[in-house]
Amino acid sequence: MAPHPRLPILSSRRSGMAQPTHEISSAGERPAWLRVTLSNNETYRSVEKLVHDNKLHTVCESASCPNIGECWANRALTIMILGNVCTRSCGFCDVATGRPGPVDLEEPLRVAEVLSKLDLRYTVITSVDRDDLPDGGASIWAQTITEVRKTCPGMEIEVLVPDFKGDKTAISTVVTASPNVYAHNIETVERLHRPVRPQAKYQRSLDTLAHARALGAVTKSGIMLGLGEEDHEVLATLRDLANSGVEVVNLGQYLRPSLNHLPVKRWVTPEQFAFFKSEGEKMGFAHVESGPLVRSSYRADQQAAAAKAARNA
Repeated sequence: MAPHPRLPILSSRRSGMAQPTHEISSAGERPAWLRVTLSNNETYRSVEKLVHDNKLHTVCESASCPNIGECWANRALTIMILGNVCTRSCGFCDVATGRPGPVDLEEPLRVAEVLSKLDLRYTVITSVDRDDLPDGGASIWAQTITEVRKTCPGMEIEVLVPDFKGDKTAISTVVTASPNVYAHNIETVERLHRPVRPQAKYQRSLDTLAHARALGAVTKSGIMLGLGEEDHEVLATLRDLANSGVEVVNLGQYLRPSLNHLPVKRWVTPEQFAFFKSEGEKMGFAHVESGPLVRSSYRADQQAAAAKAARNA
């Protein structure tokens, strides 16, 4: 595949445009429960070196995850495949937007090699959206899963995938490679989809998850709070996810990466997160992870174990 000329990057944590924004949020000062102490110990630095030496990307860095210190200090990370330039321009995301370069056909092997050096029992792999590819990158997804299985036979694999524009063949390609968990984040309530995920569709995300579940996959999704949604809309989204067969759901606080991103409209309290967890459990989810700093990969192994136990019950 011939390389595409690069378009200007519209949003990137490395562009020099990102800056602290909690002081100027319409929601007021960032509350104490959202303050994170960055860990930068020897383990953190060794993981960082391993990733960079192998020319890989992680959502931890590219999306400015607040849990990077805790996770990397414990040798846990979320590798991001298919490059670090996304074809979509979601209003919340700190991953660069533009025209991606050519697909790196050696990437699946490098991902497997890096994971083999981390001594993990569980890993999460994600990717940028690649709407420029006929299959949305599904074939590279399947190859990556296959290579990791060969190199790390005892490791469980969770994939956090795009919607593949609703292409059921692409979804099936990834599910057939047998990841332990198939995750796709709906991100926000239906009313806010246009400003938050302009190239995505609420129903398409639900259909993506329903199709994966129909194929036998353990399904998982996530919602960001603080973008202007109402509590009743969050509950409606949870019901829609439950009705689509989703087994695990995450709820966390949206944090604005820069002034170029959507503002934070409210800081959701720990008590409110506990309420959503309780309501979600009543809807029949196998596991609900709900808290201010919860992200898709946070305690993912425990979430998968809960889903497996529920299936075996």
